Amino acid sequence: MSLDMSRRSFCCRAGALVMTSMVPPHLFQPPFSPALLYPPADLSCFDIPLSPAPADIRIGYAAITWGGRDSEAIEDIAGLGFRGIQLRENCIQEFASARELRELLDRHGLKMVALSSGNLTLDPALGTAEIGKHLKHAKFVHDLGGLYLQIIDQRPANRPATSADYRRLGSLLTEVGKRTADLGVSLGYHNHMGSLGESPEGVDRILEGSDPRYVKLELDIAHYFQGGGNPSEAIGKYRDRLLFLHIKDVEPLTSQSDSPNRYRFVELGRGKVDLPAVFSALRQIAFRGWAIVELDSVPESSRTPKDCALISKRYFETRLGLKL
Repeated sequence: MSLDMSRRSFCCRAGALVMTSMVPPHLFQPPFSPALLYPPADLSCFDIPLSPAPADIRIGYAAITWGGRDSEAIEDIAGLGFRGIQLRENCIQEFASARELRELLDRHGLKMVALSSGNLTLDPALGTAEIGKHLKHAKFVHDLGGLYLQIIDQRPANRPATSADYRRLGSLLTEVGKRTADLGVSLGYHNHMGSLGESPEGVDRILEGSDPRYVKLELDIAHYFQGGGNPSEAIGKYRDRLLFLHIKDVEPLTSQSDSPNRYRFVELGRGKVDLPAVFSALRQIAFRGWAIVELDSVPESSRTPKDCALISKRYFETRLGLKL
C-alpha cells in the first residue's frame, strides 16, 4: 500500500471515530427508538382531506355576432358587463398592432380569452404553412396577454373521412399545441358541425389521437347537442381536458325554411339545449375557467348584436342566477 493511501485510510477512519463518539451509546442498542431522534408531533391534521376549490365560472362573450366590427363589439360587450371576449383572426388585420388592441381591451376592462384561429386543413402539402399560420396567431394572442387559441378542423371534401384523417388531425393538433405552449398559449379544439368532430364519436377519436398535454377541448355545447350528444354528460366525461366552453343555444328549423341547415343558433334560453344542466355539471366538477357566450349571427333582423347579447345576459341572471 502506498504512503498516500495509508494517509487517506487513516483520515477516513479517524473521522468516523469522531462522529461515532458524538452519538449517545444507547442509540446503538436495540431496539432503536426513532422518537429520540424525531420528537413526537400531532399529525392528525393530515387525516382530513383537502376540499377542492369551488367552481369559478367566468362569463365572456364572442365578437363573431358583430361581423368583424370588433371595436363596436368591444364597446357593447364591455358595456353589458361581460368580463372577457373572444375575437376572430380578422382582428389581426383590423388593428395596427397587438399593443393597440390590448390597450383598447384594457380601457374597457375586458380579458382577451381566446382567438378563433380558423380551420386546420389536413392536406399534407400545406402542413408547414398551416402550422406557421396558427403559430403566428398564437403569438398575437401572447402579445395581447390572452389565454387560448381555438382551432376547428376542415373535413376532407367530396369523400368520407377515414381513420388516417383522424390520425393526421391528432398529429397536427399535437404539433401546433406543442408550439403554442412554448408561447404560454393553450390550444383548444372546437367541436363543430361539418367537421371531423361533429359527432360525440368524432370528438372521442380526435382527443384519443392527440396528446392530452398539448391539445385540450373547447366544448361548444350547441354544436355537441346538434351533433347528437349530451353536453352536460360531455362535461363530466372530458373534465380533465376541458379548456373552456362556448355557451350557445340551437333550435330546429321547419321544413319550409330555405336554410341549407335544419337548425339555427339562437340566444340563450330560446333553443333546445338544457343550459341549467350544463351549469350544474360545471359546478359538479368544480370547473374554474371561462364560458364564452357565442351567437354566430343575429337570428332576427329586428335585433342588433347588442340586443342579442342582452337577451343572453338576462337569461344568466334570471334563469341561472349567475352574475357576470
